[in-house]
Amino acid sequence: MDSRNPIQGRISNRLALVQHQLASSHPSSTATSHCPVAHPQPPSTMSRDPITCHCLNTLTGTPAANLPVTLTLLTASDSSARTASPLTFHASTNADGRVAKWTPTEATASTASSVAEVLAALPAADSKSNWAVRFEVGPWYEAQGVESFWPEVEVKFTVKGRGREGEEGWRHYHVPVLLGPWNYSTYRGS
Repeated sequence: MDSRNPIQGRISNRLALVQHQLASSHPSSTATSHCPVAHPQPPSTMSRDPITCHCLNTLTGTPAANLPVTLTLLTASDSSARTASPLTFHASTNADGRVAKWTPTEATASTASSVAEVLAALPAADSKSNWAVRFEVGPWYEAQGVESFWPEVEVKFTVKGRGREGEEGWRHYHVPVLLGPWNYSTYRGS
């Protein structure tokens, strides 16, 4: 302990005490066992679809809850993903203004049961598909007694990959929208 700096000495003593407590709380640890041990994790089920969205009402500064939203596959690099009618999924935002899971429309359900299934059917890890997410804002604002310039807000975007979380460089696609009756803004979320 440095007698010229008593604060430094107390810090060193406290650090040594904490290190000692940590070492003694794990009696099986030795000097060579400080490497992390990888424990196999059970396969996780996806708690969200590979494409999600979030809508905030800038008029009130609150989440846009119970807002009807539609997700549509516009084009895909795999011809098997193209059908006579577009693949469409629907949802309503939750109390936090989010959609984490999409439900296929009746016409889509016979072709695909989920967004993940559509993406997984793409031929390659770098396949691209074009999507549109449409927020039905006109009726939603009208039900609240607010006039809206927008009958709907549609955001089109490109997804690269097959939607396999953690594989092939896949990154989740999240489409947030800041929405007001006279304006909106969007960006690629995380």
